[in-house]
Amino acid sequence: MVYGTFCALSHKSLVLSRSLKFWRQTISLSATPTRIQSNSFPFNRNGTPLTPLRFRNSRLSALSDSNNASSGNGGLGGGSGGWNSGGGGGGSGSDGGEKWSFLSWYLALLGKYPVPVKALTSAILTLIGDLICQLVIDKVQSVNFKRTFLFTLLGFVLVGPTLHFWYLYLSKLVTLPGASGALLRLVLDQFLFSPIFIGVFLATLVTLEGGPSQAVPKLKQEWFSAVLANWQLWIPFQFLNFRFVPQQFQVLAANVIALVWNVILSFKAHKEVLPK
Repeated sequence: MVYGTFCALSHKSLVLSRSLKFWRQTISLSATPTRIQSNSFPFNRNGTPLTPLRFRNSRLSALSDSNNASSGNGGLGGGSGGWNSGGGGGGSGSDGGEKWSFLSWYLALLGKYPVPVKALTSAILTLIGDLICQLVIDKVQSVNFKRTFLFTLLGFVLVGPTLHFWYLYLSKLVTLPGASGALLRLVLDQFLFSPIFIGVFLATLVTLEGGPSQAVPKLKQEWFSAVLANWQLWIPFQFLNFRFVPQQFQVLAANVIALVWNVILSFKAHKEVLPK
């Protein structure tokens, strides 16, 4: 009987030992995903997991960094960070989502087709600038669509692409960081590139409009005053543009201010040449 009791106790101990071993393995296996999950996603203080919301912004940053790698501009990180932090407050709303969606779409197009996108942007703004000049300053009764077409055409085939390659070359030519680099870019842009480019634009526009013989008189009459107006408008802006705006957005930022400049340029380009 004692032997039977001992056997029964031994059997119960063996079963209990196996049960404890089974539960220890079960607890260990169930704890592993929890530990991985806690490392993968952060939790609030109340234990509620935070939903990862940075995928859209990370895609934006990665695209911006890839664009910046070819330009060598060091200011992109600050600009991208500013957009990310600014979008965090409105990311949950529909307006914030639409804003990020449009910006991501534009960046994607800009990364794939930088020259066509900048050329199209420039064409739209030259179109609007000439229409404003005709309707508001010249106060014409009917719009001269040939003039608007040619002015817009130059914005598409000349202004946008030329500024793209010029800014790209300038960012590689001047690699000094900070204010000294921005100042040097400004000097080269405004006192070397701009006077030449304004002359080319005015002469080309006059030639396309059917008056190649008027190109030299037009330059003599309007070139210097156009360059002075250009300096007054662009020097303050371009310092800020070169200093703070990422390289791939410099043409876009310049084209926003160029809406005012296009009105001025259209007015000067279409002033009647006075007889000597």
